[in-house]
Amino acid sequence: MPLKHYSVLKGRPIAMRFGTGRSPHYQVHIVAGGEDFRIAVNVQSADGSEVEFLVRSRFVHPITERLAALPEGLHPQAPQPNSIALDFIRGNLMQPQEMVPLPLSVPGPDNDLNEKLDQFVQRALSDESAMVYAFGETWGPETKADNYFGFRPGRGIHDIHMNQGNPIGRFSGDNGPWQDGGLVFEFPEQNLWTAVLLKFQTQAWHTDDETGHPIDLGGGTPTAPLDPTAPPTEEMPDGLVRIIAALVNAVKTPEREVVTLLNTADRDIDLTGWKLADKQKKKMTLSGTIAAGGTLAVVVEKPMELSNQGGIISLLDTRGIKVHGVAYTRAQAKHPGLTIPF
Repeated sequence: MPLKHYSVLKGRPIAMRFGTGRSPHYQVHIVAGGEDFRIAVNVQSADGSEVEFLVRSRFVHPITERLAALPEGLHPQAPQPNSIALDFIRGNLMQPQEMVPLPLSVPGPDNDLNEKLDQFVQRALSDESAMVYAFGETWGPETKADNYFGFRPGRGIHDIHMNQGNPIGRFSGDNGPWQDGGLVFEFPEQNLWTAVLLKFQTQAWHTDDETGHPIDLGGGTPTAPLDPTAPPTEEMPDGLVRIIAALVNAVKTPEREVVTLLNTADRDIDLTGWKLADKQKKKMTLSGTIAAGGTLAVVVEKPMELSNQGGIISLLDTRGIKVHGVAYTRAQAKHPGLTIPF
């Protein structure tokens, strides 16, 4: 079953510890609303394989406006798109090719996962206005003191990584949509948001919308994870056709919203049966062909809608598999008639 206590923790960091040992976690001591918590971030998978990561140094996503409005403290979240929940796939936070494997700790500056995390935690420690948002599974309060920082009662949040796509076995019971972990840093004085997103190499990218289990795109049962580093093919065309722009806030009445697609392939692609979808999974069906290297402006039709309050746009192939997705904020959509580039 999915995570039982999925939440987002908002607070100020006051101390940290590097991840070492047999089950290394980077530890952060957080004070939120006058209470102490510990964030435990996996920097190595249980089988010893490297963790894949993505740093969005300038994180632009509609979720940030809702995060800023939260009071400090721990906030349980329903695993659904209308809550303040992360989903790497359905929330259009990244493309799988952007994830980079990185070792736990190796000699040299800024070349292992401990150091990647630490540069943002140290920046937040030195900035009194900075906030840390940790998404994951909570534990506690416990009867004992915290093992690392000694505060009582011990409690915190872990599973700060993708929580779906685990192959059948030890961790498949944690699978579920809209419950991914992650770290988001807010630096208000610079009007800057930064996200650190982690995924294990064993986790599949394409997962079932209901269970979060891996999808076998060959038509069989969900077993072995897909290889996100494989080149795009007709069977797994991640990013082969992509969304490059959207006119969300049109001037004309009624509004004429437009999504622009780019075909990066060296051949024409038939889009018949493909779909565009909004955050509420309202879809419109596409037709026709997009030329090799060409673009196609698609006029949005009901029931799909592009909200001026921020949203996401996903491109699905004939099997309903997401091949590309983008997100935009209310600030980006506030200017009527201007197209948003992605």
